[in-house]
Amino acid sequence: MQSRELSWHTSKGWTGTGPEIPGAQLVLTFGSRAWITETGALAALRALYPQAHLVGCSTGGQIVGDDVSDEAGSALALAFGQTHIATARMAVGGKEGSFHAGQKLAEALIRPDLKCIFVLCDGLLTNGSQLVAGLRSIAGDHVVISGGLAGDGAAFERTLVHLDGVNDDGGIVAVGLSGEALRIGHGCAGGWSEFGPRRVITRSVGNVLHRIDGEPILDLYRSYLGEEAEGLPGTGLLYPLQISDPQKPERTLVRTVLAIDEENGAMTFAGDIPEGWNVQLMRGHFDRLVNAAADAATHAVAKLDADQSSMAAILISCVGRRILMGEGIVGEVEAARKALGPQTPIAGFYSYGEISPHAVSGCSELHNQTMTVTTFSEAV
Repeated sequence: MQSRELSWHTSKGWTGTGPEIPGAQLVLTFGSRAWITETGALAALRALYPQAHLVGCSTGGQIVGDDVSDEAGSALALAFGQTHIATARMAVGGKEGSFHAGQKLAEALIRPDLKCIFVLCDGLLTNGSQLVAGLRSIAGDHVVISGGLAGDGAAFERTLVHLDGVNDDGGIVAVGLSGEALRIGHGCAGGWSEFGPRRVITRSVGNVLHRIDGEPILDLYRSYLGEEAEGLPGTGLLYPLQISDPQKPERTLVRTVLAIDEENGAMTFAGDIPEGWNVQLMRGHFDRLVNAAADAATHAVAKLDADQSSMAAILISCVGRRILMGEGIVGEVEAARKALGPQTPIAGFYSYGEISPHAVSGCSELHNQTMTVTTFSEAV
């Protein structure tokens, strides 16, 4: 397998590190909504890689080298020797349609030797946990599902995904990677800490949370945020929720807010918030977040089970981490890069939700406020 890390700057166009790979079959690319629609970057990328599938999305910031940028674009070109690549797209069809869309995508990509589905989806309309559940229902739990929800900075207005030059809002694109030689590594970690009392979800519908301990969830957030509540939903990213099934308390998930409903005191999250589950507020600390990014990358390398000299990696982290860490966000990228090795080509973005196998169960899940790392290689 060969790979090349690229970045786009308006003044220079696309530049890359490492040797050219004109025979690339897959190019993953990330940029702001304006970058996707207002520059010629994707057309220029198509000229560089005329035979490749171009897959990407809008973001809350791009991982470019060891830095994070809102202006530059990020791309990773991949040329496989023994891996089959297929793509599919679907409309979300509303929040209730995420499970069905996941099923249809998996049906289009399924093969006996399917190893990984990499998926990017509208970050505001998709119920990420239902999308993953739909994919798993067809592909099975042995297939690694990774990817993320597209972002729109801190605006939360409109997100885009794109496949082979066509941009969609309200869409999902997926890549199926199949073959006995393909090796996939994965890791995810958060680094957030719980605070305040543990509460119970007393009313929710899918990914819309109405009440915890009988009280409107929006009232709780306003009490903690104070004057910052005027900035919701963006400021809510500083206080994600940790949820857990009381029957399986060791299996925790994190959920982050996407939208608020002033009239009903409800909040929409990126994934399901089941009634009866326990819930606790969380907050972040710089050192713990950076260490978690390093842990995610370390686990992704350890699980690769292949020659690391040809390894490439996709990093997807939560926009909430970026908002909290500010300019210090480069610390988590540098920590992940160090664990991956300086020669490993990388690309990635800041998302509204991350998809990766769970560190405890091993099953693919929607995460929030995590750093997820997916590594690709082929056995020699």
